[in-house]
Amino acid sequence: MLANYAFIGIFFIAALIFPLIPLIAAWRLRPARPTATKLDTYECGLEVIGETRVQFRVQYYLYALAFVIFDVEMVFLYPWAVAYNQLGLYGLLAMTVFIVILVFGLAYEWKKGALEWV
Repeated sequence: MLANYAFIGIFFIAALIFPLIPLIAAWRLRPARPTATKLDTYECGLEVIGETRVQFRVQYYLYALAFVIFDVEMVFLYPWAVAYNQLGLYGLLAMTVFIVILVFGLAYEWKKGALEWV
């Protein structure tokens, strides 16, 4: 009975050791004497002018998230289009429901103002 769990233990140990070896090697091989040049921020060879941290508006993230959500959901249309002849009426109804849900989601985002680029 214990032999069955030995493989789990071996995998657990391997899962711990596998990421630790590169981390320990990187820690041991890091530069020993950092200089001002090594610690300077690198921006394509140009000197940094002003504040390097820039805050973005939350609306930009919401806009990007909405794009990603609808883009990923639209990927489901391609396999449906390829197998359209084999799916029949059930496939057509299922995709109609899917597209209606997408349209309602788009209308909801539009109503909430998430698509306003201000």
